[in-house]
Amino acid sequence: MNTHSPEVTFHHEPQEGQVKKIIKTTILLSVITIIELILGFVIYYMNKGEAPSTTLILFIKGVIVILSLLKAFYIVGVFMHLGDEIRNFALTIVVPLLLFVWFIAAFLWDGDSWKNLRNTVGGSKPYPQQTVAPKDAKKPGVE
Repeated sequence: MNTHSPEVTFHHEPQEGQVKKIIKTTILLSVITIIELILGFVIYYMNKGEAPSTTLILFIKGVIVILSLLKAFYIVGVFMHLGDEIRNFALTIVVPLLLFVWFIAAFLWDGDSWKNLRNTVGGSKPYPQQTVAPKDAKKPGVE
């Protein structure tokens, strides 16, 4: 008696339009990565200069972060197929993620504020000023 069942196989040939989507995804992610690398090298060479502009460097870093987030959302949308899902399901994933990122930014901001406030007189209890007179100093009113 043969209890062996036949093998089930699926042929994974690209469907119509899939190849174009793969090429588009590859080109888009490559272009964003190349732009990020170029901006990173710009920051590197700016820091080697004598007086780098901190505002410009901070702006470039912000652009790199935005490009990285754009790339991450695109990767999630394409490779994890979240772009093909219904809107409500996608929002149940994206909204908590954005809240999580916001919490991290808020905690970092608050921690920096606390650190700066702690190092000021307004943020901590003033310690009583103790002056130590030298041993050979004369007492006030005694000559």
